Amino acid sequence: MFENYRVFETEFAGRPLVIETGKMTQLANGACLVRYGETVVHVAVTAAPKPREGVDFFPLSVDFEEKQYAMGKIPGGFGKREGRPSEKSILISRVIDRPIRPLFPKDMRNDVSIVCTVMAYDPDCLPEIAAMVGTSIALSISDVPWNGPISAVSVGLVDGEFVINPTKAQREVSQMAVTVASTDSRIAMIEAGANIVPDDVMYNGIMAGHEANQSIIEFIKGIQAEIGREKFSYPSNEPDPEMLEAVKSFAIDDIRVALDTDDKKVRDERLKPIYDAVHEKFDEIYPDQAEKIDDCLYKTQKYIVRRWLLDEQKRVDGRKMDQMRPLASEVGVLPRVHGSGLFTRGQTQVLTITTLGSISDQQILDGIDDQTSKRYIHHYNFPSYSVGETKPSRGPGRREIGHGALAERALVPVIPSVEEFPYTIRLVSEILSSNGSTSQGSICGSTLSLMDAGVPIKAPVAGISCGLITEGERWMTMVDIQGLEDFFGDMDFKVAGTKEGITAIQMDLKISGLTPEMVKEALYKTHQARNYILDEVMLKAIPEPRPELSKYAPKMLTTVIPVDKIREVIGSGGKVIQKICAECDVKIDIEEDGHVYVTGLDIENCRRAMTIVDTIVKDPEPGAIYKGKVTRLMDFGAFVEIAPGKEGLCHISQLDVKRTEKVTDVVNVDDIIIVKVLDIDDKGRLNLSRREALIEVEGLTPENDVAPRRPSGPRSGGFHRGDRGDRGDRK
Repeated sequence: MFENYRVFETEFAGRPLVIETGKMTQLANGACLVRYGETVVHVAVTAAPKPREGVDFFPLSVDFEEKQYAMGKIPGGFGKREGRPSEKSILISRVIDRPIRPLFPKDMRNDVSIVCTVMAYDPDCLPEIAAMVGTSIALSISDVPWNGPISAVSVGLVDGEFVINPTKAQREVSQMAVTVASTDSRIAMIEAGANIVPDDVMYNGIMAGHEANQSIIEFIKGIQAEIGREKFSYPSNEPDPEMLEAVKSFAIDDIRVALDTDDKKVRDERLKPIYDAVHEKFDEIYPDQAEKIDDCLYKTQKYIVRRWLLDEQKRVDGRKMDQMRPLASEVGVLPRVHGSGLFTRGQTQVLTITTLGSISDQQILDGIDDQTSKRYIHHYNFPSYSVGETKPSRGPGRREIGHGALAERALVPVIPSVEEFPYTIRLVSEILSSNGSTSQGSICGSTLSLMDAGVPIKAPVAGISCGLITEGERWMTMVDIQGLEDFFGDMDFKVAGTKEGITAIQMDLKISGLTPEMVKEALYKTHQARNYILDEVMLKAIPEPRPELSKYAPKMLTTVIPVDKIREVIGSGGKVIQKICAECDVKIDIEEDGHVYVTGLDIENCRRAMTIVDTIVKDPEPGAIYKGKVTRLMDFGAFVEIAPGKEGLCHISQLDVKRTEKVTDVVNVDDIIIVKVLDIDDKGRLNLSRREALIEVEGLTPENDVAPRRPSGPRSGGFHRGDRGDRGDRK
C-alpha cells in the first residue's frame, strides 16, 4: 500500500536516529517522522502554489506543537485539550525558524508552513533537536525551493567535557546548554544559556557542535539524493533592474543626506518627502510595478549604509566600529515598587521593574518536560509608541516572548537560590523607546532593578549586540548596532554575561552562516563592550545590591519542620494554617520536604506566625516565651492559646507585675499578650505567666522588688524558642 515508504537510519550522539518517509502525510509538499531514541516528532512542510499578494517579505511560519499524550498526560482545564502554545513551544519555533529562513530565496513570496508535532517524548532525547533535523529533511526532500540542508545539536558542558545532545541527567549538571545549527560549511544559528562560562570555553563548545553537525548533514544529503523532489519555480518578487537603477539614481544623493544623522526621528522625517517625490515621479512611469517602488528605496538605503561601512568605515551616526552610543543608568525611578532600573543606550531606553512575592506566586508550567514551575520570571513589553507608531496593544507576540525569555535566561545564573533568597521574583521590562537591541537593554535594566530591590545577585550582568556586514570574502563587525545597521546588516549577535563569563547568546542571521573567525571576533568584541557597560555606567549607578529590601516588599521567614508534622500545621481541611494566616496577616507556604515560608508586610507578624508553627511542631518547654491570644476569662485567671490546640492558664496572680483585683482589669478576650511557660504538669497542661514575661522581656519592676529581675530560662529574639539557626530570616 505504501510503495514510497522509506526508512533511513544512522547514529546520532550515541543514540539511534530513524527517519521514516512515504507512509504518513502524503499530501504535504514534504514530510517525515523522526525517531530519536524514544522521542518521536512528525514534521510537515506545505507551500502555497502562488505568491501572496501585497507583501514585501517571505511569509514563513514555523509551529512547534507539544502534545500532552506524548508523555502520557491528559491536559487540564474544562476542555481537556491543548490550548495556545506554551512559551517554550514558541521559543523552540523561533529557534527552528532562525537557521532555515536565510536559506529560502529572498525574492519568494509563496506562503510556507512548517509544523513540528511532538508525538512521543523521551527526556534523554530533546524533541527540539529532532524537530530541527526533521525540518531540514522535510524541506530537503520537498519541492519547496530551499538551499539546505542544516543540522542542529545541543552542546552541554559536564565535568569540563563537551557533551553532544546530553541526556536528562547530564543536562541537570551541565554548565551550559547551547544549541548550534550548521550548514555544511558555516554556523547558521546559536542559542545559548550558560552558568558564567568563559568566552573561550563557549567558543570551543560552539565549534564542537558545528563539527558534530557535519555527519548528520551528510546523512540528510543522502536522503535528499535518493528521494528528493525537483524544486518548483516561482515568480520573482525582485523589482525590475531598470526601475531599481532609475529610482536609485534619482534619490541616492537625497537619501544619503537623510540617513546621515544619529537621530532616528530626524532620519524618518527627512525620508518622508523623498518617498513622496519618488512616488510622484515613478508611479506613472511604472504603473504595473508601483508597489515595488518602496522596495527600490529600501535597497537604495541598504546600498548606502553597507557602502559606508565596508568602504569608508563609517557608521550612520558617526561612531567608530567598536564605539557604543551614549549610555546612562538610573535606579529607584519609581516609588512604592520593590525595585526599578532605567537603562538608556542612544535612543533605546528600557525601564525594568522588580516585584517580589511569596514562593506560592511562582509560575506553574504545563509542558511535556519535567519543569513544572519557575520562581524567576521576566516579561518584556514592546508598545508601538516605542518606535513612534500608532497601533493598539494586542498582548505579547512571539518576538516579545522571545526577547523576554532571552533576558530571563541571561540573569538565571546569578539569581540566588531559594534557600538564600526565598522569594518569587518577577521582572517587567517596559520598552520606552527602541532604536536597536532592546533585548540587551532589558538585560542591563534587569540587573539595575534587581540590585535596587535588594536581591543578592551573584554578579551584575550586561548585554550587548554585535553586527556584521559581508560582501564576498570581505566582512567586518561593529559593536552596539542600532536599527538601520540591524535592518541592512547581516547579523545581530547578542551576548550577555558578567565580567567573568557568558550567561546567554542569541544569534540572528540574514546570511547562510558564520565562519569560526566571525564567531570568535563577535565574542571578543561583546566581552569588551559588556565590561565597559558594567564598569563605566551600571556599577556607577548602583555598585552592589541594596542591603535591605524595600519597606513595601514582603518580609520572609523560613524554617524546616519534620515532614510528619506538616499535617498538624495544615490542620483538617486547612483550618489550622488558615487560622494562623488570618490572625497574623501573613501567607504561609509549606513544601513537601518540610520547608516552611512565612510571608507578610510586617516582620513582627511573620515572627508571630513562625512562633506558632514552631510551637505546633515542638512541645513547649518551661522558660520559653510566646505571644498568645486570650481565649477565655475566669475569675481565677485567663486562658491563653499560644498555638492552635495548645492552650494554658495564666493565673490572676501572674497577669501583671502589680496586684490584680479582677482579670478584666488587665486582659480581655482576643487580646494578644506575651506569656512565659512556668511549668507543664503531668497531664500536659501549661501554666503561663504574663508577669514573668513582662519582667524578662520588657524589664518591668514587680511590686515589692527593689530592682528589675534578671531574665531566666531560654528565650530568643522575636519570642522564638531555642536556637533556629537554619531559619534563614531576612528583612
